Amino acid sequence: MEIVTNVIAAEEDEYSAVGESTRPLDEWSGIEAPGLDSAKVAMLHCLLTGDSLHMAIDRYEPVYVAANETIVVRMADELLEELAVLDEDALEDVARELAASEDFENEQWDVEDVLVLLTELAELAQLAESQGQVLFVWMCLPQR
Repeated sequence: MEIVTNVIAAEEDEYSAVGESTRPLDEWSGIEAPGLDSAKVAMLHCLLTGDSLHMAIDRYEPVYVAANETIVVRMADELLEELAVLDEDALEDVARELAASEDFENEQWDVEDVLVLLTELAELAQLAESQGQVLFVWMCLPQR
């Protein structure tokens, strides 16, 4: 079963409200990010910050787990800052590198699909930064 994933721009103290929401895109600015998970966020973090994968994985533990098994992960400030300043050429370079990484390659992501996701993430990061917000990754099993 595919996990529903949204990336949300919100105030830092809104993580529990984001976690309790059943439709966060109706309440906050954000994007749908099918297939994005903590491991892929950690890989993106590594590529953009130079941190080790082990260090990055430790940064992406859930900040909130709801009773319905919704998980909220907060993107690190460094990742938000790096995403917000990527230009078109850098986005293309990072998309190629991510698509070649194990998690993306195992799920057969095309470079073009990764680029679309990265472009949307970069635009959301710019919005969040301009409003003094943070980014949360909201992951939930589809409701039956």
